[in-house]
Amino acid sequence: MAMSQGKEELLPEDVGTDDCLTLYTHIYSPDLLKDRVAFITGGGSGIGFRIAEIFMRHGCDTVIASRNFDKLKEAAKKLSVASGRRCLPLCIDVRKPESIAAAVDETLKELGRIDILINNAAGNFLCPAISLSFNAFKTVMEIDTMGTFNTSKVVYEKWLKDHGGNIVNISATLGYKGQALQVHAGSAKAANDAMTRHLAVEWGPSGVRVNAVAPGPISGTEGFNRLGGVRAEATGAFQSIPLQRAGNKTEMAHCALFLASPASSYVTGAILVADGGAWLTSANDVSMLLGISSSKSAKL
Repeated sequence: MAMSQGKEELLPEDVGTDDCLTLYTHIYSPDLLKDRVAFITGGGSGIGFRIAEIFMRHGCDTVIASRNFDKLKEAAKKLSVASGRRCLPLCIDVRKPESIAAAVDETLKELGRIDILINNAAGNFLCPAISLSFNAFKTVMEIDTMGTFNTSKVVYEKWLKDHGGNIVNISATLGYKGQALQVHAGSAKAANDAMTRHLAVEWGPSGVRVNAVAPGPISGTEGFNRLGGVRAEATGAFQSIPLQRAGNKTEMAHCALFLASPASSYVTGAILVADGGAWLTSANDVSMLLGISSSKSAKL
């Protein structure tokens, strides 16, 4: 594990690109998820890629699903080589239930089961509400919120309702204090947090636990680059965070691993905030943030 600069706490290894770790130190038993199957939307890059890798390093086979099949194939090869486990790449659009259904059917045909669903597909950018097009807002809601519901419902109907399992939604803290320039993503993720609780209540009797992880600024992700993370890091803005740094993808994968495993067997309907305390102390100054987004537009 890597040392945090100037601090004693050990941080998990990570790399900034969508590549597998060259070194990994297990915190949990390496067979924590032995012979289980995880279906991961948005699994070809960023946090989703690292979740797939860490799950596979704990004995899990995975399906990584998104719209970019070429990227998925490349990612699946890297993941299988690094872990020795099977990774099935499948092309889906989470806005289209029939696309999800076909992918789930293929998963059950090839791998025989789905124990874990990670809802990680998302879209985001910085934009003032007044400049946000109707279509841009709709698109984010469709991918983040409808996509989470669509995928959860299909996987539940086709497998989880009769076999139990775990759903982990990747959320955000944007809605906690009305983060400026984020009305689209903040609204979508707030809806997902409510959905997490509703589904936990309704699906608990079927042996299905439903939880969420709410990351803060996470280095090595598209969101970090797109949402001003690189600039914030360069200007020392992360010093305002209680833990005084950005998080990394492996840390988020460990959170998902905890919630998807027997280690959290009595946890459901929970939102695990993993942001170093960022939402408690970070700036929410509209004028300052408008400067960050002045060169960005939302034309989806």
